[in-house]
Amino acid sequence: MSAVEFAKGQTEVREPSAAERAVARRTAEARATVPDLELSVDVEVSGSLERALSEGCSLDALLVAACAAGLRTVPQANGAYRDGQFERYSRVNVGFVVSASDAYLIPTVFDADQKSLRDLADDLARLSAAAAAGELTSPAFSGATFTLWNAGPLGVDRAGIVLSPPQAAAITAGAVRDAPIVRDGQVVPGRLLTLTLACDHRVLYGAAAAGFLRAVAAALG
Repeated sequence: MSAVEFAKGQTEVREPSAAERAVARRTAEARATVPDLELSVDVEVSGSLERALSEGCSLDALLVAACAAGLRTVPQANGAYRDGQFERYSRVNVGFVVSASDAYLIPTVFDADQKSLRDLADDLARLSAAAAAGELTSPAFSGATFTLWNAGPLGVDRAGIVLSPPQAAAITAGAVRDAPIVRDGQVVPGRLLTLTLACDHRVLYGAAAAGFLRAVAAALG
């Protein structure tokens, strides 16, 4: 045993699971092939979050609804760059990241722009429960036109996200945090959430990317 090997102690080697292999493959593909652009914005969410919770709906449902509204406002974000051509999709299907035992899963909320906040909350609860039980089937992972990751429950204020090719964009939401804000010229208590957009710069240039992020933020405000 060499000195370097001895310094590391005993080495345990294991084969990655199928899910871990898929994550490794798709992450490497995205980083190697997609010229991504990242933008962030802080959003004051006191009012919208209070309304959602009063209706028995989660922050996750509110985030999906806001992303769906943004995708309708800036439709090129609901598309892709594939084989040298631009694609734009008629349906708004939001993939939502959920934790799994050995990696993560991204089930799809279909036609998110056509559903009420209550319907979105029900869809997300059903998908999360199925993911936890290992009962999601392949149709649940197909057809996503966009991806959302709520990193807030992990205690993260701001996080990036790796695109899921060939999707044009994805958003991460950080934890909701208490912060002073200026409203009507007065400093008052507020609740802020940081949105971070990652997008394929071949599809969304700076102005369009910023416009999409503003549209999502406006839907949350």
